[in-house]
Amino acid sequence: MSLAATDVGNVFLALAALAGLRILYSVITARGPWAPLNRRFLFGLRVMMVLFAGRVAFVLTDFQIFRVFSLLGAALIPLAVLLLAEGLLRRHANSWMKTWVATGTMVFVALAFWWSDNIDPARLIGLLLFQLSGFLIGGYLILNRGRNSLSVAENKTAERLVLSLVLLMPLAAADFLMIYVGLPVQISPLGVLFLCWLAVSLGRAQTRHRAPLLSFLTVVLAGGLSGIIISVMMQLNGEATILTLVVILAAVLVAVLFIEAQALRTDEQSQTLLRHMAEDRARDAMGFLRGLQAHPLVEGAALIEAKDLIDFEDGILRHIFRVRPVLRRADPPFIDGPEGDHITHLFGLFDASHILLVDEAKLMLFALSMPALATSPRAELELAALQRMVCMMEMGR
Repeated sequence: MSLAATDVGNVFLALAALAGLRILYSVITARGPWAPLNRRFLFGLRVMMVLFAGRVAFVLTDFQIFRVFSLLGAALIPLAVLLLAEGLLRRHANSWMKTWVATGTMVFVALAFWWSDNIDPARLIGLLLFQLSGFLIGGYLILNRGRNSLSVAENKTAERLVLSLVLLMPLAAADFLMIYVGLPVQISPLGVLFLCWLAVSLGRAQTRHRAPLLSFLTVVLAGGLSGIIISVMMQLNGEATILTLVVILAAVLVAVLFIEAQALRTDEQSQTLLRHMAEDRARDAMGFLRGLQAHPLVEGAALIEAKDLIDFEDGILRHIFRVRPVLRRADPPFIDGPEGDHITHLFGLFDASHILLVDEAKLMLFALSMPALATSPRAELELAALQRMVCMMEMGR
């Protein structure tokens, strides 16, 4: 069976959307599939999966039954948006909104089983208007939410949902009107991948929307520029140029989305010092430090007691660690004078990259060697927090 270029493009875009939805689905299920909000989100993802899976199967087989699945998914999208908005905002929508969405869902679910296409384009136009109304209702609820009643994370999630709806609405409309606007393929998968990107990036450290939006814009510009260059080199016509652009964008977005999800999973599973501080069950500082000596980042760290420092002047050492409780070989607080000599000798003697003050009264130190490649601003901050924690544990004895 041979497919036209436009059919190949539609299949590829739908498969890209399915891949993005599957990546987001795995991220959410890893964080608790039975949480109330997660269940609503997963319902929406399943609805979109049904839509795009039906689209792929219909193009490949031309069996009408698969078009029914695609229409069913499209009919359930407004319901999924309303349920997600209600769960996110922790309040019910107005009764007329619920009535409208419920009635529209029942009507278009029933019409999805109308085997013949003799009611099109009336059915498709009605479904488009129903979907747009669902998006507008969801956006209205979110924009008029009580911000003070939601946490920072909940407000950020709500704002990301609105941003995704802003792009989804015109792209969804373009799917229905592709014949009239001259598009060779249905481009709503690009909006779905944008939604997946924003949702996955919620788990990253940034608190503002700027970072993911700039990243998305960079990817779009890079993919678009690549598509234009290819179209110019190959002297493609307008339809082929659009196909090239959207296929490249979809492929790049899926790849970056996968990388983002993997980075998020790595962050959650990484053996950071912060995880040790949170999960260690030692009841005293010495037990805590002994457990820390087995940590992969600082394996082999040494506890330095006062008797190991007989070659150093007590007053100078105390002055050094009063100025800088966490000494770094790469950034010593003193370079010249007796303090600089003591620091150089201290690092040379214990072959360490960092030396921490863990007990000021007894002048007890903790020396560790962290590879330069493993050192990061986050690791340095964790070391500073660890040092303060151990000192407080010692003071509380």
